[in-house]
Amino acid sequence: MKLTENFSLQEMIKSQTAERKGINNKPDDPAVITNLQTLCEKVLQPVRDHYGRPVVINSGYRGPKLNKAIGSSSKSQHTKGQAADIEIPGVSNKELAEYIRDNLEFDQLILEFYNGVDPSSGWVHVSYVDDDNNRKQTLTINKNGTFPGFV
Repeated sequence: MKLTENFSLQEMIKSQTAERKGINNKPDDPAVITNLQTLCEKVLQPVRDHYGRPVVINSGYRGPKLNKAIGSSSKSQHTKGQAADIEIPGVSNKELAEYIRDNLEFDQLILEFYNGVDPSSGWVHVSYVDDDNNRKQTLTINKNGTFPGFV
């Protein structure tokens, strides 16, 4: 099932951990699929169109079993289909986060484990709720903790 021109449901639910552990990561709730489609329409497809390069989905939807298996919070927006961890090969993750911050609507945008030396270090977590409830929160998470903005 295509969610947008360049994103499919399959790539948004794919997980190596789920495959390795035999966890079914297909969403049962149609609202999750709607949320994934909205995330793709509002954030991921515009990013793809801007850079003209494939966006790698490191982690999209995580069903409850998968989310627990990786030790993530039960409140994670990944469990609702509202978040993805992304990268674009050849584009600095900091540049990617700054582009989203400056040009697109989002709920939460986290530059995770970017070290400032290797442009491909870490990844970008982005979530989208809806136009009325997006917090526009930007954070940096690294080995030293969680910080507002991009450090």
